Amino acid sequence: MSKHTSGSQRRQAPRLTPHPGEPSHGPLTGEELQLAVRNHSMPLEALRNDITPPGLHYLLDHFDIPFIDAEHWHLRIGGAVQRSLELSLRALRKAPSISVPVTLECAGNGRSLLRPRPLSQPWMLEAVGTATWTGVPLAYLLSQAGVEDDAVEVVFTGADTGIQGGVRQQYARSLPVSEALRPDVVLAYRMNGAELPTQHGYPLRLVVPGWYGMASVKWLSSIKVVTKPFDGFQQQIAYRYQQDAEDAGTPVTWIKVRSLMVPPGIPDFFTRRRILPAGPVMLMGRAWSGEGAVQRVDVGIDGKWAPAHLEHPAAPFAWCAWTMPWVADPGEHELSCRATDASGAVQPLEQVWNYQGMGNNVVQRIKVTVE
Repeated sequence: MSKHTSGSQRRQAPRLTPHPGEPSHGPLTGEELQLAVRNHSMPLEALRNDITPPGLHYLLDHFDIPFIDAEHWHLRIGGAVQRSLELSLRALRKAPSISVPVTLECAGNGRSLLRPRPLSQPWMLEAVGTATWTGVPLAYLLSQAGVEDDAVEVVFTGADTGIQGGVRQQYARSLPVSEALRPDVVLAYRMNGAELPTQHGYPLRLVVPGWYGMASVKWLSSIKVVTKPFDGFQQQIAYRYQQDAEDAGTPVTWIKVRSLMVPPGIPDFFTRRRILPAGPVMLMGRAWSGEGAVQRVDVGIDGKWAPAHLEHPAAPFAWCAWTMPWVADPGEHELSCRATDASGAVQPLEQVWNYQGMGNNVVQRIKVTVE
């Protein structure tokens, strides 16, 4: 289990880097570059795929990838339950299963675009991916264990261990019991029809549709039902919307509405600026939200907006495709896209800064040169 922290520790700045609480106005630091080479984003051209191949799906691992011998691995379920369970991977594969297409996005996606830049994993816009996750419904196993009436949360602990904010911990997060009992929350042992890749949590991971990726704990080792809110580091200090280091903040939960465009044409190697010939172009991309179905995507051409055509998503929390034809005139242009979901939320044109750089869903802007 993650080491719990005292109330005074929860009020301190999250030690996200060796120099916490000092957002950077300058170039990337060496620590950020180390994180960037360990983790990777999804190339935007992969937005063409309904389902993202595992090697292109975004990846963020907080600590080292643990070595797990699946033959001797067991998942433990305990705490405020009527019956404690210990299940092998073989037993889990014999249990009822579901397959759920889910778009996962890192809560810090877009962090490096903020000014000043909060120091952590320096994502641009591509920390996202959509996969089909197959496994056991979490609600089924909790019903087998029998959740006690006074339970409030379910804590998920991974096998990955490290130090963050000066706290030695196994990565752990919790969900309210009501969320954990949703029928689409899955303990996944397969990704896109194949065995779960090591880097994505083999042999078993949690997938929470609609929530930012930090909730989907990888390399699961235990599930514990608790009768008071979990106060581990990743719950109470990391993944908070804060104005400054002294702000206790509010928790990061559901994915905010976002759309992205496949950059048209071909890129310049270094700047990634796009070059394309004049004439008809089919602009396309994807849109998603954890807070309601995407109802509209508008595409901006040099600041003038027009509605795109939306396709139906494969599942409630999977992205949907959008397209819009454009006749490209010679010259310099700026393309953008902006989604609206059923809750009425719209992507902002300018991002509001927050201390940890969480939940950034500002509209994407692409510079293109039409020859």
